[in-house]
Amino acid sequence: MKGRKDEMKEKIEKTREDHESTTEEENQEVHSDLEAVQEEIQNQKSDEDIDSLKNKLEEKEAEALDYYNRMVRLQADFANYKKRVEKEKSDIYLYANEKLAVELLNIIDNLERALASQIEDRNNGLYEGIQMVLKQLIDTMKKHGIEEIDALNKPFDMNLHHAVMKEEAEAETDEVIEVLQKGYTIHGKVLRPAMVKLAQ
Repeated sequence: MKGRKDEMKEKIEKTREDHESTTEEENQEVHSDLEAVQEEIQNQKSDEDIDSLKNKLEEKEAEALDYYNRMVRLQADFANYKKRVEKEKSDIYLYANEKLAVELLNIIDNLERALASQIEDRNNGLYEGIQMVLKQLIDTMKKHGIEEIDALNKPFDMNLHHAVMKEEAEAETDEVIEVLQKGYTIHGKVLRPAMVKLAQ
């Protein structure tokens, strides 16, 4: 009887040990599965964080490029503005005397008419005096960039000449055959076009 009880105890103990062993293995397996799930979740979060950071980086790069392009445009605009201001200042300096020069042209015209009226008596003092004043005035104007337009026997140029009549002549068509009023430029800019007669 006692031997049978001992045998029963051994069976119960073995069953308990087997159960504990099985439970421990299951616990380890469950724990491993749990760790795997946690690692997967962590990896997924890391991927999401990386994607989020990439998106933010792309946004910042686009923003930086936009700022750079704006800066380049502003620099170009400022450079153009400086050039324009410098040209305007230069033009003001070059053409500051333009209105005065136009008025002086009328005086030159009158002096030349006075000389033409004295053409038959060039030896008197009046003719020589007018000629000296005219030469001095023309030389002074040249110093300030005012030049006479060379028009006679030149092809008609609408930028330099103002044609008022045409006439039959032994010359090329639209060639200047007579200058009725001299034209002038100031630093290359037309101050007054030459009034001319053209060959027909």
